[in-house]
Amino acid sequence: MVSLSKTGRIFYGAAIAEIGLQSIYYRDFPYILPLPNHFPVSAHAVLACIFGLAFAVAGASILFERKARQVSLLFGTLLLLIFCFYYIPYELLTSPNYMHLEDWENAEKELAFAGGAWVIAGSFSQTNGNPLISFLEKLIPAGAILFAVTITSFGILHFMLAKQASTFVPSWIPGHLWWMYFTGAALIGSGISIILKIKTRLTAALLGLMIFLWFILLHIPRIIASPAAYVPAEVTSAFLALAYSGIAFVIAGNAKKMA
Repeated sequence: MVSLSKTGRIFYGAAIAEIGLQSIYYRDFPYILPLPNHFPVSAHAVLACIFGLAFAVAGASILFERKARQVSLLFGTLLLLIFCFYYIPYELLTSPNYMHLEDWENAEKELAFAGGAWVIAGSFSQTNGNPLISFLEKLIPAGAILFAVTITSFGILHFMLAKQASTFVPSWIPGHLWWMYFTGAALIGSGISIILKIKTRLTAALLGLMIFLWFILLHIPRIIASPAAYVPAEVTSAFLALAYSGIAFVIAGNAKKMA
């Protein structure tokens, strides 16, 4: 399963590097990280570039396997801190619908990235790190759980928003609503399987394959067909899917380690 882990790391590294470079190019955050409307424009651009640089550096480190374990641990911790100290207060203070699961979708996407970074870290050989890295290594087992929890949540959303989301299924595929329920059930089952460590290797491999097929069949055509103004958001969505596929493949490849 070494090749599966390797493929997964390439997917994840390429995805976060692309999202980082896109943030630098547009001097704007991806849609998954909304900022308050009154946030200063100049500060917004500077922070977007810093954010993008962090993503690009982490992605390059993973792709070229340079200090990848240490960088992935630090990157995942940074994303978890953003989730705890930005997303949670943001949702509670700015959203009137914070009790609704769908309102947390973007926050969960970022949390999946955080868990994925720890999953990636666990796929690299252990090194003699400094005390901080040694401490963060204890968090590696939580990576798959964070990812699985978010995947399960996405599956629930597939049922809750089935009619609205069914429009994402290409017109040439019949049974749009049926596919939403099927993929929702697959996501929920996969998430629970990973959390409970039941047939983890098989389940995670199939999950990675399913999401990769979404990347090919759903996201790429949407990028091609979208008006220019919507392309950045569609590209981000596509690379989110590629990253999730990569995380699932790495979980499958490392199933014995995680058991």
